[in-house]
Amino acid sequence: MFTGIVESLGKIERIVTDQTNKHFCISSPISQALKVDQSVSHNGVCLTVTKVAGNQHWVTAVDETLKKTTLGNWSEGTLVNLERCMVANGRFDGHIVQGHVDQVGICKNVQEVGGSWLFDFEYDPASGNVTVEKGSICIDGISLTCFNSSDRGFRVTIIPYTFEHTNFKNLQPGDSINLEFDIIGKYVKRLLGK
Repeated sequence: MFTGIVESLGKIERIVTDQTNKHFCISSPISQALKVDQSVSHNGVCLTVTKVAGNQHWVTAVDETLKKTTLGNWSEGTLVNLERCMVANGRFDGHIVQGHVDQVGICKNVQEVGGSWLFDFEYDPASGNVTVEKGSICIDGISLTCFNSSDRGFRVTIIPYTFEHTNFKNLQPGDSINLEFDIIGKYVKRLLGK
């Protein structure tokens, strides 16, 4: 389990395709502290560390993950948001994040407003996912609060610290992002649907 508070940016150094799988070599400030078999969030996707060598670690994405997330679009040089699992006695600085992407969304607009940034996102409502005004959303592994919530989209505000220390600084209109909707909201929606 994660909290959506990004620890570090990682850089894709190498990609090896093996049948339908892709192995990613990532360099980061936290790589040398990782261990094989450890779960780490990569842009909101929980992946298992398969190898650690100095300031680099390797993870593998299977075909299902590549099809249902943005990982299939990664290339050498791509910056990814990294977060290790929350420790049992840790703080919930964000919200409950499982590292299970619900669907891919699209960045529709980016606007700088007096030192912060407004980002508008859209997603396909056919899957039944919902946001609520001032509710939690996880975008590329980042815990954020959404507003201007509608059936197919929402807006978030990014403060300068988050903009500088995550890959939001590279996000442009038309780019795809990983979305994980609030787990509590998903359970409530399912229960009420019955």
